[in-house]
Amino acid sequence: MSESVHTVTTLPTERPSGCPFDPPAELIEAREHGPISRYTHPGGKPGWLITGYDLVRSVLADPRFSSRKDLMNVVDFELPPAPPGEFLLMDEPDHGRYRKPLVGKFTARRMRLLTERVEQITADCLDAMEEAGPSADLVTAFAKPIPTIIICEILGVPYEDRDSFQEQIDTFMGGETSDEDLIAAYTATQEYLAQLVAAKRANPTDDVLSELTDSDLTDEELRGISLILLAAGFDTTANMLSLGVFALLRNPEQLDALRADPALTDRAVEELLRYLSVAKSFMRTALEDVEVGGQTIEAGTTVVLSYNTANRDPERFADPHELDLRRDAGGHLAFGHGIHLCLGAQLARVEMRVAFAALFKRFPTLRLAVPAEEVALRPETADIYGVKSLPVTWDA
Repeated sequence: MSESVHTVTTLPTERPSGCPFDPPAELIEAREHGPISRYTHPGGKPGWLITGYDLVRSVLADPRFSSRKDLMNVVDFELPPAPPGEFLLMDEPDHGRYRKPLVGKFTARRMRLLTERVEQITADCLDAMEEAGPSADLVTAFAKPIPTIIICEILGVPYEDRDSFQEQIDTFMGGETSDEDLIAAYTATQEYLAQLVAAKRANPTDDVLSELTDSDLTDEELRGISLILLAAGFDTTANMLSLGVFALLRNPEQLDALRADPALTDRAVEELLRYLSVAKSFMRTALEDVEVGGQTIEAGTTVVLSYNTANRDPERFADPHELDLRRDAGGHLAFGHGIHLCLGAQLARVEMRVAFAALFKRFPTLRLAVPAEEVALRPETADIYGVKSLPVTWDA
């Protein structure tokens, strides 16, 4: 094993001053030293930090690395297994048992068929903004409602219940609450979903959750699946929409290019996904000794995979710290890779394509209503990075 390998003592918790879109400088520095670094988890357990694109992608596709929560060797006590249904923290065959019934419901073709509905929801949000304007918090008026309404309709969640579950999910995804509050929010969400599953079993409707009740999945498993879909279905996309608008407003030459050529929209979405990487990192545990980047990852060791530095790797993307909407950003890892590739990737793409195009067409003079440094950002400790509020204004 090489003795010259770089060491990272703690994962940084702050982004560069005045640059909310770049990964923390210490992570960029680590990648510059090489694609893999030694790392010690907060609980004192030795591990590795992987920052290079090729190595992150290879580990994500390697069955010798586990996603199981109970195998994460990061603290000095044993972690429990993931709750039934929460398949993101599982390996095969459990992962496949929960994911397989969902795959056909989130195909690219099915998601494209939702385009007209996404367009209508987006138009309704923009109508409400225009009527109440000429200013708004883009997070609450635009970025949250669009993906929330869509995932509610797909899953069969009454939209009028959104305030409750949004608040709870914000609590355990936002990275700013105590352990007690996290547990309370998670428990409240589970209780809500238990009532929802019971209602669907009693009176099925035309939605994914009702379809899943006609299977061998238990109520507890259905709650877990619903939690994953609900949280990922609105929180991740909501933060991509709001942070994406922020990034475009801070890069006016790129926004001008998008306005001048709507055909850039597809590339713009992929580039923003790469550039922002709101799902910053995930962990995997070696099931056996594995050589990665010239280093031996010993069995039982947990590695941190840094998506945001992988997507800024100059060996994969030229001028990676530049937002370039004309770039071919295909192959980025914003949705992960391998068997855990984000189930809702195609849905998120449809929502972003429609929403970005419609917003800037409706409000060609859209701009920040506060100095950029005053925009409230989620902390680096949040599961999903983003903005907490984005005050904007426009010419009436």
